[in-house]
Order: sequence, then C-alpha cells, then structure tokens
Amino acid sequence: MGEEDYYLELCDRPVHFEKANPVNCVFFDEANKQVFAVRSGGATGVVVKGPDDRNPISFRMEDKGEVKCIKFSLENKILAVQRTSKTVDFSNFIPDSSQLEYTQECKTKNANILGFCWTSSTEIVFITDQGIEFYQVLPEKRNLKLLKSQNINVNWYMYCPEGAVILLSTTVLGNVLQPFYFRAGTMSKLPKFEIELPSVPKSTKLNLSERDIAMATIYGQLYVLFLRHHSRTSSSTGAEVVLYHLPREGACKKMHILKLNRTGKFALNVVDNLVVVHHQDTETSVIFDIKLRGEFDGTVTFHHPVLPARSIQPYQIPMAGPAPVTSQSPVPCKLYSSSWIVFQPDIIISASQGYLWNLQVKLQPIVNLLPDKGRLMDFLLQRKECKMVILSVCSQMLSESDRATLPVIATVFDKLNHEYKKYLDAEQSYTTALEAGQSRSSPLLKRPVRTQAVIDQSDMYTHVLSVFTEKDMPHKFVIAVLMEYIRSLNQFQITVQNSSGPGPPWPLLWCRWVIGKRALLPSLSSALLTRARHQDAGPAQSLLYAASVLAVPCSQRLQAFVFTLLPTSCLWIC
Repeated sequence: MGEEDYYLELCDRPVHFEKANPVNCVFFDEANKQVFAVRSGGATGVVVKGPDDRNPISFRMEDKGEVKCIKFSLENKILAVQRTSKTVDFSNFIPDSSQLEYTQECKTKNANILGFCWTSSTEIVFITDQGIEFYQVLPEKRNLKLLKSQNINVNWYMYCPEGAVILLSTTVLGNVLQPFYFRAGTMSKLPKFEIELPSVPKSTKLNLSERDIAMATIYGQLYVLFLRHHSRTSSSTGAEVVLYHLPREGACKKMHILKLNRTGKFALNVVDNLVVVHHQDTETSVIFDIKLRGEFDGTVTFHHPVLPARSIQPYQIPMAGPAPVTSQSPVPCKLYSSSWIVFQPDIIISASQGYLWNLQVKLQPIVNLLPDKGRLMDFLLQRKECKMVILSVCSQMLSESDRATLPVIATVFDKLNHEYKKYLDAEQSYTTALEAGQSRSSPLLKRPVRTQAVIDQSDMYTHVLSVFTEKDMPHKFVIAVLMEYIRSLNQFQITVQNSSGPGPPWPLLWCRWVIGKRALLPSLSSALLTRARHQDAGPAQSLLYAASVLAVPCSQRLQAFVFTLLPTSCLWIC
C-alpha cells in the first residue's frame, strides 16, 4: 500500500529517550506528558523529556532505593518521588529555593500508597489502598498541608488530567467506580457508577482491570471507555467499547457502544475526537466518530468503524550515532509491538526502543475511503485541520473525472453553509452583547472561535468556484452549480456578498462566465422562463425580467439577475 492508503501515522518528530534496561528505568507522567529516564535510582542521572519541551531537564539525585513513581508538578516547580509504599519525597526546582528533600507520609494508618497525581503546581493527591488524600505543597516551608481526605477501599486508580478527575476502582469485583473532581484547592466527590461486566462473575475475585478502562475528553465531554471483551448479548460476537458519559453534575450514563466485531488484544487512543482502537493480532486499527449517526435502541447508540481497518503507516527509525553511522538506512519500526504502551489521549510509547510518539490522523486518504460525500462531509467538518481537505473535496466533485450529481453537490453545500451560518449567528450574538454593554472580560461572554469548519463565500470563490468556471465543463452543469450554491446561501439566510462590499464579487463571476458563453444565452433564458412558470407572480416577474435582459452584456443587469434567485432548489436545470 502507498502512503495514500494509511489514515493513521506516528508523528515525524518523536521524543527520543534512553531505552529501558536493567540500569535505566523509564516512567511516564500523564499530566505533563513527560518521559523520565532514571539511571541507577537517579544517582547517575535523571533526564526528563516531553513533546513540547525544547530543552530536556537533567539532574541527579541521591539513590535512596528503587523509584516506584516520579513526576513534576505542573510548571515543573516541584519534583515528587515515591520510593516506598508509605511516603513520597519532594524537591523544589524553584530558583533561590532550598534543594533539600522533604517527605510526606500518608495519613491513613496501615495504608499503602498506590500512586500520586499532581492537580496543579502546588496541589497533589495520594491514592492509597484505603482512600484518597488531597494535599497542598508549601515549598517555602518544605512541608505539606492536608486539605481533604476520603476513606474508601481502592483496587486501582486512573487519572485524567484534561478533566482533573481521578477514578477509583472499588468493591471486590472492582466494577464500581468512584470519581473525584479537583479544582482550585477543592475536591468534589461525584456520584459513583457501576460498569456492566460481560457476564455474571463466577468468583468473587477482581473482574475489572485498569487495562480495560480509559478516560478521555471527546467533543468537550469526559467519557469513561470500557473495553468489553465479550458482548452481553449472545447474538453479538466480538469485543466492544462502551462509553460512559461522566458529567460534572448528575449521574454517569452509558451513551455509546463501539462494535469491534473481533476478539484479541486491544488498545485505545483518542485523536481529534476520534476513538482509535488498535488490534494487536491483525496489526491494524479502526476509528469511530460518535458524532456520526449510529443505531439508537432507545438507550444507547451503536457505532461501527467509520473506515475499513488499516495499519498505522510504516515508520522508519533513524540510526543514532556519529555522522558516518547516521548515513545508514533507517530501521523499520515494529508497529503494534508487544512492548508498546498506550496513554491517553494520543500517546504511544515504546520503552524498549526509546521513543514516544503522538498518533495522528491523516485526512486526505479518508477522502477516497469514504465514498458517501454527505457522510464524508459530516466527518471532515468535525476535524481540526479540515479546511483545505474540504475544499479539495468540493473541487474534486466538480471535476470532469469525479463529477458528482447535483443532489450530492446540494447536500455538500448545505452542510457547509449550515456550519457557516452557525458561526455568523454566534458572531452576531457576540456583537449584539457588546453593543448592549456587556464587558469583553465577562466570563459569560466569549467571542466565537472560527474553526476550520467555517467555509465562507471567499473560500468557496477562491479555491473552488472561480477555478471551476474556467474549466471546459457542460454549460448547464456550471449554471446549476453556481445557482445551487447561491440557493444554499439563501436557504440559510446568508447574505450573498457582492462586488460593492467585502468578499468575492459573485455577480462579476456570473457576468464573466455568462458573457463568455453567449451561445448559451437562449437556452439559459428558456430555462429561466420554465422555472418562472412554477413561481409566484411577484418572483416570476423578476425572473422573467432577468431572463429578458441576459442577452445584453451589462454587469448591472446581471447583478439584478443574481439577486432575484429564490431560496428554492434548482435541481431542475440538470
């Protein structure tokens, strides 16, 4: 397969670190997205690297035993290191501050620390097997202050830094999850919820593993993803991913089920609001988009993969070493390796090879893999870097070789203008609120963000329609496409931009094209007359007048013609 067949790829600038070996231990911090390479317990050096770090952080620390966990606070001001099951050691990395370590022991008697999470630059949470302890770190005083604690039996925990939520697995089976939300020095206990296991457990041992749970933000909402290896229904084969929506207020609710239709070893990522499911046995991945229409049974929505399963694009690892050595050919990376570790949302780490990658979605190959233009447009409009791909799709469907039918073109125009109209309305509401006296600094007043999904008239004119009218295409088709776009604008009550105002000179585009096709004028006039007979008297008179003057090469009269177009479909012309 060529590059155009792969819709997933590893980033071309990964984080490279010393690979794991008996002397060097590797740790990952999910909050700062940093990799720690700790040699000999830190005595011979600690190197910290992250995707956005221009310069790695290097330091040494006294070897006081095996390091179980190591993380920087947000902004890298304080280092926390866990070496025992009872205590966590701290070191300040603040200029002009003491470098001496200070230690905090967990408060709960006989408890063992499972791990810890930084929730801010000076706030940290200890998770023990008997509960949760929320502390404020006071670096100047070199001690910690307990803010809040909660006693609860804990099997394992998971932290989502984007949502500032810690999830605790409780009960004997482990399938009752208790979330806690952290913000500005406060800890809030959210309603607990139960994960539905595939079948009734035959024993009372732990049935829900942290390997089968992930937390991620999808379309601005926090979800708990449960990889259920066997469906609860006998008629369904294969594993599935169950999405539970976890709101800040209210109960957690099961919302979506992603059908994998296969069994084996899986791993999950979330990239650009898409759920990516990796399958190790076949060395392929599939993607799901919960915004696309699925099958709703009254309770949950079932989704199938958006595209056929594909491997991640092959990746070449450059040879490290002196210049003469690096001239050698790169080494192919073993994809879907058993040594891969996946972290949310889009991190893949190979500790044995010493690389951290961000997983990325390639949009251009998807254009040819998703033939339904309406569904394709629904998919692309939700992606971050979609504008140029959408415009290329529009150009493609107007080309001679891949020409789409007019109903399909109308559907695409309507989907684009629906997004365009939403942005214009939001911008108008913002302007109105400012004129009414609301302050720009008000937390309730936010200027709408213009995403790449907003394809305005200037974009369409510059990249699609002005180029399209220059091609040698059937005359009726050109007229129909131009009229269809303006029809769509009118349908969404978007003012058609003209030559006297900002934006593309639509009437001049019409004028230039129609005057250049004078031989077509009689048939165009006839078409307009046919259409006018199906309109009300008032609009019909305008259309008849427009048709009667088309034979005169006058741009002003052509402008009058353009702006008499009605917000009704012009599918009749083809």
